Amino acid sequence: METKLNREKILGIAVAVGLLLLGGDYLVLQPLARSWRARSERIAEMTQRLHSNTQLLARRDTVLDRWDHMRTNALPSTATLAESKMFNAFDTWVRDSGVTAGSFRPQLRETDEGYSTLECRADVSGNMETIMNFLYDLEKDPTAIRLDSVELTSRDDAGQQLALVLEMSGLMLPSQQE
Repeated sequence: METKLNREKILGIAVAVGLLLLGGDYLVLQPLARSWRARSERIAEMTQRLHSNTQLLARRDTVLDRWDHMRTNALPSTATLAESKMFNAFDTWVRDSGVTAGSFRPQLRETDEGYSTLECRADVSGNMETIMNFLYDLEKDPTAIRLDSVELTSRDDAGQQLALVLEMSGLMLPSQQE
């Protein structure tokens, strides 16, 4: 009888230890493991951000110079003035390069980020030299303009007359007085 009682005690203790271990795993070990994983992911994210910010700090002067250049050479914040400035620049590029102007269509695009763009589609035609001069004049212009697409096609079988279709956008920042 005593052996049966000892056996029941041992089984009871074993069950209690098993339940204690199961509860300890559920209540202590698993939350600690989740916390450890979350902390490791956060450390990896912060390390990546630190590396990115270190690179940004190393390029600080370049970025600030580029921003200053963009800010000072942006189109006016008023749509009519911006269109006028863009058209005058386009007219200057056409005149200086010797291409023949086709069409020039500006369209204002407003963004939620606090700036607008003046998107323009322009068509010009000429020979290879005049087209290259036109593109060179456009690229060296200090105005904050970005070429979005360029399409060059031949108008004759020999490829002497070319047609150039450009899509470009000019940066319009809000004026500082607003």
